[in-house]
Amino acid sequence: MKSVQDAANDSALDVLRSVWGYQTFRGRQHAIVNHVAAGLDALVLMPTGGGKSLCYQVPALLRPGCAIVVSPLIALMQDQVEALHQLGIEAAYLNSSLPAGEAYAVEQRFVSGDLKLLYVAPERLLTPRFLDLVARAPVSLFAIDEAHCVSQWGHDFRPEYRQLTMLHKRWPSIPRIALTATADPATQEEIIERLQLDDAEQFSSSFDRPNIRYTIVEKNDARRQLLDFLDGHAGESGIVYAMSRKKVEDTAAFLRSKGYNALAYHAGMDTETRALHQRRFLREDGIIMAATIAFGMGIDKPDVRFVAHVDLPKSVEGYYQETGRAGRDGEPAEAWMAYGLGDVVNLRKMIESSEADDSRKWMERRKLDSLLGYCETLGCRRQRLLASFGEVMANPCGNCDNCLNPPEAWDATEPARMALSCVYRCGQRFGASHLIDVLRGERTERILQLGHDTVSTFAIGRDIDSNTWRSIFRQLVSHGYLETDTHGGLRLAEASRTLLKGEQTLQLRREQARVRRQRRAALSNPNSPDAWMSADARLLFDALRALRTELARAQSVPPYVIFHDKTLREIATSRPESLSALGTIEGIGPRKLAEYGNQVLDLISAN
Repeated sequence: MKSVQDAANDSALDVLRSVWGYQTFRGRQHAIVNHVAAGLDALVLMPTGGGKSLCYQVPALLRPGCAIVVSPLIALMQDQVEALHQLGIEAAYLNSSLPAGEAYAVEQRFVSGDLKLLYVAPERLLTPRFLDLVARAPVSLFAIDEAHCVSQWGHDFRPEYRQLTMLHKRWPSIPRIALTATADPATQEEIIERLQLDDAEQFSSSFDRPNIRYTIVEKNDARRQLLDFLDGHAGESGIVYAMSRKKVEDTAAFLRSKGYNALAYHAGMDTETRALHQRRFLREDGIIMAATIAFGMGIDKPDVRFVAHVDLPKSVEGYYQETGRAGRDGEPAEAWMAYGLGDVVNLRKMIESSEADDSRKWMERRKLDSLLGYCETLGCRRQRLLASFGEVMANPCGNCDNCLNPPEAWDATEPARMALSCVYRCGQRFGASHLIDVLRGERTERILQLGHDTVSTFAIGRDIDSNTWRSIFRQLVSHGYLETDTHGGLRLAEASRTLLKGEQTLQLRREQARVRRQRRAALSNPNSPDAWMSADARLLFDALRALRTELARAQSVPPYVIFHDKTLREIATSRPESLSALGTIEGIGPRKLAEYGNQVLDLISAN
């Protein structure tokens, strides 16, 4: 005779297979589903693309009533609901995009028990009107998505998340599941404290995204370097992050001038344009979105093949979250960044000139220093990245630039001392470009006017080229030997004393030589998920994508809610000849098989 637990296990698997078309759970999904389905609280730490949504969607179908999902973004709600509708699940959302009449109809369905999942923003959930609806409706569970928004130190802080503790106070018998893909140990503690999840079971999956290849290059011509990188991603969807709104606009225009289908997204654009660009990115293939960090949280598009940064982010946490938007489908993807001294100077200036209190500035400095350590590491980037989240990775990953092309360390003690001495001799108020000119003995008008051709460090570094000097200054700032003032000038930090006195040596990273630019036709990307496909399979895959686009357009939904690229690749390579064979492919449940199966088979026969 089966135990209650065995019966629950069978029920969860039955739901997964009969609704989603997946044969097995991944990682700790099964344990989380059973835990929440049993009515217990949970905190789930799982990387982007790890399948967090299933952890509350499956229990929502196993428990009586409607699951309330707290979600911070309208786009995320809409995507999730559209995907659930494709599976035949009664789901809805309540947000400001709905006309009053439609919102009222959703509320009535909620109260009458006709829904299994209802997505709401925290601001709406906390209104007296909605709390009254909750008191009258059958509720199965509360799911708090993007739970890191509770952290005041995070870049996605939402003060309304702090008030979500009232759910437990008012309805202590309804289970809660809080989920996040971005939380260092300090943020994890804050989530537990702020949401009063002390008694909740904590489920931590590895933060590793092994399908993402991490690459960082020294910024020397960011536009040219970006084009070199994009040459290996022709026709693919991706995101290019920049720090300022102007740079976002300029980058999008530049990419369009080079033949790329690029759009811009930032908070300064009008709401209608932002919504249009986001909708196009989600529903069309091959679009590159140039954006500030205003774009991305809650974007479920699974086939984003790359995320590029042309400016340094503010923290490891932000970098991890932004790069995590690539490769949500588990297929190979790339995270690329061009990083230079100017980025470090600008971010340090932003921190010091902000109106934040001292404790906030200290935290921002600490976060930036951690990111700089990641950028400058000579070891495996993935090991360093995971360590930021309290996770130990025993062996190098073999899928980052440092593993694939190990950097060279060199004894930079004497050049570093020259650089530090030059900063001092010039008055500790000039930027790196001027200091490099002094070190190389350039008799510029400014140097002559300031009399810097007479300082003892003038021309002592003429044998070192400008690019190497830029690298040295960048690493001296990154390692804390130099500080920046609010005008971008460099000054000695306390750590420089021992180096100047000759009491220590310094190993720095030697930058890779510039690679001559090649044209797209000469390049292939072995990290592409399509690289291994045969020519025939590739033709069928393209035809399947065209069919998917046609089906999606007819229903006004993103193509990936019909089928993921991963599912189409499997169809293209296995070429099933019957509905039963098609139904064995991951991601094709009974509802999608009945809805689209015959059209897919007809397309296979025709190709």
